[in-house]
Amino acid sequence: MPSPLTVVHNPAASRFEAAIGGGLGVCAYRLDGSVLLLTHTEVPPQSQGHGHAAALVQATLDWARSQGLHVRPLCSYVAAYMRRHPETLDLLQR
Repeated sequence: MPSPLTVVHNPAASRFEAAIGGGLGVCAYRLDGSVLLLTHTEVPPQSQGHGHAAALVQATLDWARSQGLHVRPLCSYVAAYMRRHPETLDLLQR
């Protein structure tokens, strides 16, 4: 079983990131007032299907919640993740 992924917030780059098997996984965002626009999620090709993108998105959403932000998923992966995890839907921008 793989070790848990360590996701870090890199505010200078406007993204959450994690070192994954010699590559870098990211969940990128733009902040528009109190709305976090989630623009792109990517993991190295060899690590797809291992839950790494989900861990990046969950860390990003957890941070948004802790900051009192709403989110607008512009990334199709984030939108799909939120549909699969209805406990995150209250974060959606109304």
